[in-house]
Amino acid sequence: MDRGNIPFKWQEATGRAQFISDRHFDNLLEARLFRSTCARAKIIDIKLPKLPAGYFIFGAKDIPGKNELLMVQSDWPVFADSEVRYFGEIILLLVGPELKVLDSLAKLIRIEYQRLTPAFTPQESQRLIQGAIHNKNAIDEQKNVFDSHKLNKGDIEAGFAQAEHIFEEAISTGYQEHVYLETQGIVGYPKNGKIVIEGSMQCPWYVHHCISAVLGSEDVRVIQAPTGGAFGGKEDYPDVLAGALCVAVQRLKQPIRLVLSRSEDMAFTPKRHPINFHYRTGVDSQGKIVAMDVKIDINAGAYLSLSGIVLQRAITSCTNVYDIANVAVEATAWATNTVPCGAFRGFGSPQTCFGIETHLNHIANKLGLDAAEFKRAHLLTTQSKTLTGADIFGDLVLEKMYAEICKTSDYHAKVQAYRQQVRTADKLSGIGMALFQHGCGFAGDLEATLVKAVVRLVKDANDKIEIQVSNTDIGQGLSLTFCQIVADALQCHLSSVRLGVADTEHVPDSGPTVASRSIVIVGYLLERAAKKLADIWLTGTAQNVEERYSKPDYHQWDQQTFKGNAYQTTSYGINVVELEVDSATGVSEITGLWAIYDVGHVIDEAVFKGQIDGGFVQALGYGGLEVMTLDNEGRFQQTNMADYVIPTALDVPEIHSSVVDNPYQYGPQGAKGGGELTHNGGAAAYCAAIECAINHPINAIPVTPEVVCSILYGKGDDLASMTQEEQGNED
Repeated sequence: MDRGNIPFKWQEATGRAQFISDRHFDNLLEARLFRSTCARAKIIDIKLPKLPAGYFIFGAKDIPGKNELLMVQSDWPVFADSEVRYFGEIILLLVGPELKVLDSLAKLIRIEYQRLTPAFTPQESQRLIQGAIHNKNAIDEQKNVFDSHKLNKGDIEAGFAQAEHIFEEAISTGYQEHVYLETQGIVGYPKNGKIVIEGSMQCPWYVHHCISAVLGSEDVRVIQAPTGGAFGGKEDYPDVLAGALCVAVQRLKQPIRLVLSRSEDMAFTPKRHPINFHYRTGVDSQGKIVAMDVKIDINAGAYLSLSGIVLQRAITSCTNVYDIANVAVEATAWATNTVPCGAFRGFGSPQTCFGIETHLNHIANKLGLDAAEFKRAHLLTTQSKTLTGADIFGDLVLEKMYAEICKTSDYHAKVQAYRQQVRTADKLSGIGMALFQHGCGFAGDLEATLVKAVVRLVKDANDKIEIQVSNTDIGQGLSLTFCQIVADALQCHLSSVRLGVADTEHVPDSGPTVASRSIVIVGYLLERAAKKLADIWLTGTAQNVEERYSKPDYHQWDQQTFKGNAYQTTSYGINVVELEVDSATGVSEITGLWAIYDVGHVIDEAVFKGQIDGGFVQALGYGGLEVMTLDNEGRFQQTNMADYVIPTALDVPEIHSSVVDNPYQYGPQGAKGGGELTHNGGAAAYCAAIECAINHPINAIPVTPEVVCSILYGKGDDLASMTQEEQGNED
């Protein structure tokens, strides 16, 4: 239908949007965090300086409620009290009128530590040097383990008994920084008897629950401010800032602002989880994979945060889009003395996609097979069972997508040509493909048992409709797409519908803005609510309707056995990357990018094109550029945008993207999730293209020019298979 000329993101586009740093409050105070300067230690004593009038310092003793950040588990303190577990952990909050004075006061604070030997990697964590970091009362094999799980499909021993070849290798992925445009920031103030927190955030109800526990009171209110990007980075960390700030706001009864600098944001906010994979795969005489044993070790960092959920997604997606009869998976999230890792676009899937795609490429090459055709022979079909034993719901169109992208990218002809190229040439060409999937919404049955989303539509007497949900627009276009869903269902003009501010005073808890659930879960609830409103519509009369989540009948999940539908539905994609490698410098230039997706039905082509371009480019940075390493003290060695390099528009050519229309019965207008999917395959395809160009296997990302040169001229296999933790120590 005609959607008219809606000024979408007009405030942001014209520079009028008021971000946290732009806001004015009378009598505003500023805040600074005082953080740990060692990665693991007991706090013996804290000596504070004499404070000038109007300046204050807050710590654990000042908390009226619980010194706990209420996330999945309450293991992360608001203020470190007796110990610190990572470099940069918050110990104190300084508040006063002038930031310069706060910085001077911070330099006068003295902390006496009893230092302990830190563990920065899962391997170091397992050694339990100087005792456990986490779970100290458990038996040894459970110490330093945040979460672990095993999953079995078929009969792994019987599968390996059929194998003629067995391939075994380790593959790893490193950290990735979100690099959202706006750094983390919040403002707190008292209003009408409540403590109000406004912030750059994804999930206002998360923050609401968190500060209620810290203050020991439900007299709180949380409002999402205009948010300059998140990519998952503003799911849990606003809790960390708000937990400390709300204590000071409640005590001083004055507005206080806490905004991180870019260097502080990069140094201490959560990153993408580094993961180490170990694969052992059996292939029979016909080239069929008959068994796969996968071990997954996740570096979770100092506190659990969202690592258990990332672990679950890493397990359930570890065989990707492939139908393998016999699989055994053992996965563990380890406590280490590093910054807690958290949510990041893909939530573990980009890591598992890189691992399995790279492993299958290596197997195919060793068998002398075409890697893409080897994968095609193992694709899931509509008749397949998933890794977790569920029937495929709906039609799988992977074969159609594969055929189309091979044709548009001329993939097979280029593979053949690049195999014949002269390896001593100045420029080496390569092309790589990655297939991938993404489970939409929360894992398992959390949507039905934990979230229980509620949405509301409010119509005024002028027949204007406000959407009331807690899902936030963080740059992904939700404020337009939600309105389109409701307007189309009501058959009204788009200008009649608007998305209300995500304010916990007014919007119901429709769940967090995570895991591509906003469209497939909340969007579908809005569509149902709009149809309900249409049925009772009274022109010129104020009305409102609510709609609550109920899972489709086919969606069954057993959290104890990990059996059933791991997600309500799944989206699919294929990426192809073509590039040239300068054989003297190791620098690659991307010369071609192709992408195809099944996201059910696309509601707004322009919005999804933005997700494709952004997600694909972010994945290319993950695969080829974005190095993040630790020094011997556990500090990130990359401190700003000068030494943490991300792709720009100059680094990528036009992305040739397309979608297949494959409507999903329980999605709005047939849509499934798409935002995270677009990040899942780019790094794997990039690495495959580099391998094709230089004719050498690579077992870790990012594949930087230094890695390429180390293969071509230097350390041979060493750097190509070295984890980022090891590369940091190497430096």
